[in-house]
Amino acid sequence: MALAPEIATSTDPTPVEAEGAPVNAPGLQYFVFGLFFIFGGITSLNDVIIPKLKELFTLNYTQAMLVQFCFFAAYAIIGIPGAQLVKRIGYMRGAVAGLLVMMTGCLLFIPASQSAQYPLFLFALFVLASGVVVVQVVANPLISLLGPARTTHSRLTFAQAFNSLGTTIFPYFGAILILGSLATVSAAELSGPALVAYQRAESQAIVNGYLGLAVALAIVAAVVWAFRNRLQGERHEAASFTAGFQLLRRPRFGLGALCIFLYVGAEVAIGSIIVNYLMQADVLALPEQEAGKLIPLYWGGALVGRFIGSALLRMVSPGLLLATVAAGAITLVTISANSTGTVAGYSLLAVGLMNAIMFPTIFSLACERLGSRAADGSGIINVAICGGAIVPLLFGMLADASGSLAFALILPAVCYAVIAGFGIYARRPA
Repeated sequence: MALAPEIATSTDPTPVEAEGAPVNAPGLQYFVFGLFFIFGGITSLNDVIIPKLKELFTLNYTQAMLVQFCFFAAYAIIGIPGAQLVKRIGYMRGAVAGLLVMMTGCLLFIPASQSAQYPLFLFALFVLASGVVVVQVVANPLISLLGPARTTHSRLTFAQAFNSLGTTIFPYFGAILILGSLATVSAAELSGPALVAYQRAESQAIVNGYLGLAVALAIVAAVVWAFRNRLQGERHEAASFTAGFQLLRRPRFGLGALCIFLYVGAEVAIGSIIVNYLMQADVLALPEQEAGKLIPLYWGGALVGRFIGSALLRMVSPGLLLATVAAGAITLVTISANSTGTVAGYSLLAVGLMNAIMFPTIFSLACERLGSRAADGSGIINVAICGGAIVPLLFGMLADASGSLAFALILPAVCYAVIAGFGIYARRPA
């Protein structure tokens, strides 16, 4: 199999050595922060369109979770090819490619709405997610390289705060735009041409939102292209298509990849059912739009926690802090599942605060000392993000089988327990 060529984007390179020497790109971290904001916000919009599509197509929880399955399956399918693409064309050009694919995915919501076919919505989400994967392959290792190795944990956590800013802002306005347009009738009451007309009309709110995103993504892609030669000293280790999988032989990296799978799965599963969970009579009994407006509390907790965590990670062992917040998440999930009313609702929303440092800390703990194989490691980590496809689907199946969302919360609790164990295992530097 042909090897990817080594990339040099500067005539005066500052090589990225195996120890992870920083690249020379003043001010580029602000561009990376913007990427985190964009793909975080777009991903969190799934939490808004799930209840919308669930109502429009009269879906059960398993069927509704296919939204997350198709979105996060892109990480498993595109993760490694995305890493190879970035190694061939470089971080900046790779970001442009990812942004353009995201824009295409947004535009595909137009034919999906006109056809009123659920599978076409799922396909549009898969294409959109494919672009997100490529952008994320760029963003995670790049922020690690834009500074000294000793502050990588803190720097990546700070960058993830901008991801959380997107996940906090997008769902609030998405709830107003998408959930606020629900008609007084229900799809379950209609059939034939009347049902198709209703689905087309009501899904137009989704189209409008993603058309606006398509325009924004086109503008961002143009700006990034204008600065495509800004990164100096970029180097990638030439490797085969499957070389990244060899990293799984390293126990620390392999366990870290598993924990990324479980963390993303748990976080996405909880975020996906927040609206329906808060609408339940024994929880907060809220209307759909009002429940949707509370999604930012879940993601906003992660935003606040990442700023706090960025400071704490300079003073506390990243592994021990990871184990502590995972234990906190288990506690909150258990409280929510075994209570009702305000306690049940807000304890589940508070899990977002515990999630705050998990992804960046697991990522940096797993990828310590990968050096020039950082892109390979990021590709594998992005494959592991497909936990967001598998765990929510299993959650939906468990909820349908038991008839209880509260009972199904046992699944994310188990995920957090494994993460706590990894934190203890990786408490010492690699």
